[in-house]
Amino acid sequence: MEQYRHALAAYEGAHAIYAAAANSYWHEIAAKRQLRNAKRAHGEPLSLDDYVLNQPPVYTGPPKPRNPLKPEVPPQRVYVPVVADFLSAAEREFKFAPQKPQSDDQFKRAYARVALAAGLTPDQVVRIYSFEATGNGNYDVEAGREFNKHARAITTALGYNQLLATNTVEIIAEDGSHFLGDLQARDARLPIDQQWTLANKIEVLRRMVAFARSVPDAWGQHEILANTEKGLGVHALNLDLDVGPLLQTQKLLDSVVFARRKGFVRTLSAAELEMMNLTGDGNGFDMVTMPLAWRDKVPTANFFQPSGYADNPVAQRNNTVAKLIAATDARMDEESKKPGAEELAALLH
Repeated sequence: MEQYRHALAAYEGAHAIYAAAANSYWHEIAAKRQLRNAKRAHGEPLSLDDYVLNQPPVYTGPPKPRNPLKPEVPPQRVYVPVVADFLSAAEREFKFAPQKPQSDDQFKRAYARVALAAGLTPDQVVRIYSFEATGNGNYDVEAGREFNKHARAITTALGYNQLLATNTVEIIAEDGSHFLGDLQARDARLPIDQQWTLANKIEVLRRMVAFARSVPDAWGQHEILANTEKGLGVHALNLDLDVGPLLQTQKLLDSVVFARRKGFVRTLSAAELEMMNLTGDGNGFDMVTMPLAWRDKVPTANFFQPSGYADNPVAQRNNTVAKLIAATDARMDEESKKPGAEELAALLH
């Protein structure tokens, strides 16, 4: 025990020094982000000094010792819902069963049609699908189960563009009325004796929109809803042949619209669009609009929250903007050669 107490004291001392440095670092990251936002709001130019230019501190001290009087307890894994849970929640909470495609090719055709109509470019669509869904993922691919459907899911991310359940709830809250209009227009074009086929789906979607709008339009509020049974049921919309392509497209379109609203006139490259997808529209826009000469000097940590950065080994390995965009492009290059990506590309031309 004496040896343990000495080891614990050494660990606590070293870790306290690290924690103080880390807290100071992330406080500076947040403060400079606020400064950049304020400058943009007032039309003031940014400078390289508006970013934190050193990398986050890394703990290099002794490991935390094990108490010899306490048995080691393996950490409890948090269960992450999967497709079966989304489907059962949709049935239980909304009496809804998504209209599944007869094949992934059918879903790809619907997605390609919606994405092109929304103004996304074939390059954006294919390369982001390649990055997010491995270049070969089906419409129901889940994060962590890309190569083994029996593996453990790591998040609720689902589909070609890997929407989290919170993404789905937020999009339904903000754009659900447009989706309803799309379904109603399609319903009106059907022969009268077939219009019942969409009527139930329209009614279910209307109830889901009301649920998603039952809280203020904020990510934190939508996250709370997404973690409920009803929220998981809403997430099942990604599996529906009519609504799924609308959701998957809207996630990318929202970023494109955000950039245009900020005065960004040229077409975003797929890697730049992925930066907005990865870090959020505001942070991603910050990355893609900085001068090219700054990109190899600015650490990726500037665009993350501490927990998000800690959970993102890719951003840690590729620890400048230039490295992260280059690594994203390289992965897109590789994955876009796979059959699924090539099939999608053929449908977009």
